[in-house]
Amino acid sequence: MSDIIDVGRVRALNDILRRSLSGGTLMLSAGIVALGRERQQAILSAIAAFDDFNSDNDPHGEHDFGALEAAGKCVFFKIDYFDRALARASPDPADSSVTARVLTVMLAHEY
Repeated sequence: MSDIIDVGRVRALNDILRRSLSGGTLMLSAGIVALGRERQQAILSAIAAFDDFNSDNDPHGEHDFGALEAAGKCVFFKIDYFDRALARASPDPADSSVTARVLTVMLAHEY
């Protein structure tokens, strides 16, 4: 793995996944699933619109985590980077040919 990561590229790929649910896999926690399809859609729409990234919740500038209120619930989202086999960390999160992105959405109390 290179010591220098293209943070701008990682952020762009994360924003694509977060906003359009393309370029990765979406995982919903049991608590999110239990809310039903309508509230899930409201939560995913809120995550897509989320733009409150700052040095406290996004210290590396990758747009890979957020905490927000949506559908009456406190929700967390997190994007992780795995190798294509989902066996270990990606060798280069900026390179989509070697990275499997996973967006996990959960209720805050499930963390």
